[in-house]
Amino acid sequence: MPPRFFYGLFMLLAAMAFVFVRHFVPKPEGLRRLPWSKRLALTLCAFIGGTLGAKLPFALGASTGPFSSLAWLSDGKTITTGLMGAYLMVELGKWWMAIHVKTGDTFALPLACALVVGRWGCFCNGCCYGTPTDLPWGRDFGDGVLRHPTQAYESLFHLGMAFVLGLLLHEGWFRLHHLQIYLIAYGVYRFLTEYIRPEPVVAGGLTFYQWVSLALIAGMAGQWWTQRALRHTIESCP
Repeated sequence: MPPRFFYGLFMLLAAMAFVFVRHFVPKPEGLRRLPWSKRLALTLCAFIGGTLGAKLPFALGASTGPFSSLAWLSDGKTITTGLMGAYLMVELGKWWMAIHVKTGDTFALPLACALVVGRWGCFCNGCCYGTPTDLPWGRDFGDGVLRHPTQAYESLFHLGMAFVLGLLLHEGWFRLHHLQIYLIAYGVYRFLTEYIRPEPVVAGGLTFYQWVSLALIAGMAGQWWTQRALRHTIESCP
């Protein structure tokens, strides 16, 4: 069967994995009390924000211009900005619907499980590959050159994070910060693995995705610090 079939199949399986795992992730009482319509809306926000965020860099660089339908419907997506888009869209959705309960812990593990599966779609499709390598597990993705299977590397990263996030949920550690931990870890991982990806340097000796990774790390760390400072201020008030 053609690679596009397997790509679509793995994307479907990734979406199913997200929905399945999130169904079983423990929900805070405030989230359980929300009407089903608002809970569904938050899931849709994550999906829409992730989809638009993943396409945004390619649409902005499209020769037809970022406002053409071809720019948004053509091939090309990136998980890095997709995760940022999903996060921002959920936060905007919560603000719009006046939802004040923290939801990040309910999204982290499902996202990791979905990406464990989804990255194999990229592997089958022959996209998102790495630089040439002499390592025995190098793969030819259609250009006759053995390359780092960075899609498989990333799937293993998300699998490892799924185990970590599952442990955090089970033990109750770092409650309300699981998504921040996951995204910071992914930012570090993606920054480092850019050195084995054939991406052009854009500024300061770094690739576009390395700059995005630094922004992701800084944004999540800054939000964590702000939340902690606010909580400390509230608890200190008489």
